[in-house]
Amino acid sequence: MGQKVNPKGFRLAVRRDWDSRWFADKKQFPAFINEDNKIRTFLNERLRFASVPKIYIERAGQRVRVKIYTARPGIVIGRKGAELDKLKADLSKLVNRDVLLDIAEVKKPDLVAQLVAENVALQLERRISFRRAMKKAVQTTMQMGADGIRVQCSGRLGGAEIARTEQQRQGRVPLHTLRENIDYGFAEARTLYGIIGIKCWICNSEPEESI
Repeated sequence: MGQKVNPKGFRLAVRRDWDSRWFADKKQFPAFINEDNKIRTFLNERLRFASVPKIYIERAGQRVRVKIYTARPGIVIGRKGAELDKLKADLSKLVNRDVLLDIAEVKKPDLVAQLVAENVALQLERRISFRRAMKKAVQTTMQMGADGIRVQCSGRLGGAEIARTEQQRQGRVPLHTLRENIDYGFAEARTLYGIIGIKCWICNSEPEESI
């Protein structure tokens, strides 16, 4: 059996911080975890085309503060903040609590692994060749000043009968050096032939911008 560890969990408390920040006793803990999952699932489905790499959740008393990182804040906020108010009302209804929404803009989406993986997934869904999509993602990220990038696609690539894994990499991506700033992202492309999984690792020399 494979002994793979999630790259985000592997770096927790060393390079990364938790995506949820709150404290609860034994009775409340499962309910809060379930609530966080509900919020994330709802927002990821609703904001699928708004390029959202991360959702940060904080709790204080009965209030829940949700911070949405997005590369396209215009889509999330809407005209005169109409979409944002609607989103806030729907979230409050979902969890039966007061929900505060904050929007943070991602300045360089090409250096965020989750967004690169989602971009490749969208291209595969539009029937663009997987090699071309991967190559373009690698070139764009390297041009933006990354130290290295690795993109991996798994599934029935190009509609082949047998599923396989292909990858492209450029620069350096030292996955076992915990001090290195490695960003990881995973996305799924729902194609006609089945689901194709896309994984992306990006090594940045500069410290990550609050994401």
